[in-house]
Amino acid sequence: MEKTKFPDRHLLQEQYERHSEAMVNVTKELRELIEQAVQELPSPPTIKGRPKDFTSFFKKYIRILNSQSTEFQTKISVKDGMPRITDLIGIRIVCPFLEEVDTVGVLLTKIFDIVEIEKKGSNYSFKEFGYESTHILVKIPEKLTEKYGDCGCDVAEVQVRTILQDAWAEVEHELVYKAEFTPFDEPMKRKLAAINANLSLADIIFKEIRAYQRQLNEEFGKRRYSFFKKIEDATDSLLFDTGDQEEQMDGIPAEFSIGVTDSASMDDLLLNALYAHNKNQFNEAIYFYSRILEMNPDSSVCALVHKHRGMANFARSNYEDAVEDFTQSLKLDPKSYKSAYYRGLVRAVRQQYSEAVDDFTLSININPYQHYCLYRRGQAYYHLGDLPQALADCESSLVLDPDSRSAQQFKEILRKKLKM
Repeated sequence: MEKTKFPDRHLLQEQYERHSEAMVNVTKELRELIEQAVQELPSPPTIKGRPKDFTSFFKKYIRILNSQSTEFQTKISVKDGMPRITDLIGIRIVCPFLEEVDTVGVLLTKIFDIVEIEKKGSNYSFKEFGYESTHILVKIPEKLTEKYGDCGCDVAEVQVRTILQDAWAEVEHELVYKAEFTPFDEPMKRKLAAINANLSLADIIFKEIRAYQRQLNEEFGKRRYSFFKKIEDATDSLLFDTGDQEEQMDGIPAEFSIGVTDSASMDDLLLNALYAHNKNQFNEAIYFYSRILEMNPDSSVCALVHKHRGMANFARSNYEDAVEDFTQSLKLDPKSYKSAYYRGLVRAVRQQYSEAVDDFTLSININPYQHYCLYRRGQAYYHLGDLPQALADCESSLVLDPDSRSAQQFKEILRKKLKM
């Protein structure tokens, strides 16, 4: 019978420790490279890195030698008597949301040579749940090995997963992977599977919620642009020669119509209101906003909807209704500096400059760091004939936003009138 040849643990440890300092330094630099690559993401992930200690390395080496699987055998090679294992250097990237796992994977392909990408758990059927993670083997850049020397491996393993996937991986590792004996009966196994299923479902729901929020934010952005465009056309033309102004849409194109059932949710109504608002379908938008208010939501939602309905009423030139909506919004949310600012804008458009100054002042008292509100209050003071105060507001606005061309132009007008 052929005698089993055992690896020399002491010799391996001696060889391993010769690479330990290089492994630590390369791990640190790999982590920093990845941190730089992902810092522009909306929700930057958490990044951890570690070189495998010798005890863990030796256990894995023995486990691989003991395995009869060709798949495992091909993952180990020996160089200078030192076994090459792919996760001697491990980087873990933990993302808040599921969609960012793929985004991070794409970013990694731009900064590293990729050896292999494996999506753990992708082969599960819809009835199965278990460990899920994306494992990416990356070549260690030559500049790092030249800088620190041979670190005992040519590749590093980067694991990319969500917060919830990471939580499950940690629990599974302790309960199953590290345990010598797992006395789980069928009911216990079903409970574990149910926990993992719930975590997977939570990841999917978070992704859907985030997509919905992104859609809402895009619609909010479009709506704000159209609102301020009309403000600028109505107010800046009194100060600057802005040329021919675009005619404001007053009608509702017949081709746009949204069908919403009586059982529509508040979220459905809000999204439809924003779609209508951004298509300049202001009557439709006001209808949907009013439907939401009829559902008697909590005060914070009512304050938000009144604010948006006020913007739609302003776009329809329903100025009194717009002022009433912004007033209601402020009553429900006294800290809503935007509602105070918007009410001031409507009053400025109506050339009610004293009332506009009061509203702008209220808004600034709630949030003093509003360059646009200071600029608009300066305009109102200008029309009231208080040029020194108008200049003070204009200069304060430019402190917060030095690149504002409108404020720069306004300042020049004021300086000429004050003969400064």
